[in-house]
Amino acid sequence: MTASRGAAVGPEAGDGGEVVVRLTIEGAGRVELATGDALVDHLLGLAARRARFDLAIAAGAGAQAAAPRVDDVGAALGRALREALGAGEGIRGAGSATMPCAEALALVALDLSGRAYLAYDVDLAGVRIDEFDADLAGRFLHALVAAAGMTLHVRLLSGSDPHHIVDAVFEGLGEALRMACETRP
Repeated sequence: MTASRGAAVGPEAGDGGEVVVRLTIEGAGRVELATGDALVDHLLGLAARRARFDLAIAAGAGAQAAAPRVDDVGAALGRALREALGAGEGIRGAGSATMPCAEALALVALDLSGRAYLAYDVDLAGVRIDEFDADLAGRFLHALVAAAGMTLHVRLLSGSDPHHIVDAVFEGLGEALRMACETRP
């Protein structure tokens, strides 16, 4: 893999406004995130730093609901990932991580196969983390998977604190992406 594996996607106009993504696969974990939601920025920062991706996202602001904005950001990031990887030649293509965060433990496994599928075994329906509807993490991942054409399995093995749970999921996602994007031995 070369440092030139990168992509710029956007602006994408959806229900949540415009989303512009700059992604470098072989980066240093530098992030510039302005999705309009501090927790989404935090989660994407965790994933990007674990993956060692350089990631910049600017999402349009305004009165849009959180759900469309999260969907738009996930889809734009998925398109950028697919574009940056191209045909996926020379990379491992699959990765997994079992990631702890305090009492939470998440298993994340993915395949950059071109087959979009999400198995998300994390029930956070009706749970809020500050102002964030925690169930939107699953919606974000669904949009990411569909746009990137990846197979993603997420299973919560243990955990009770919703913030720790989503942190473990997104750090696991980053670690699995780092592994999947490594040059094939």
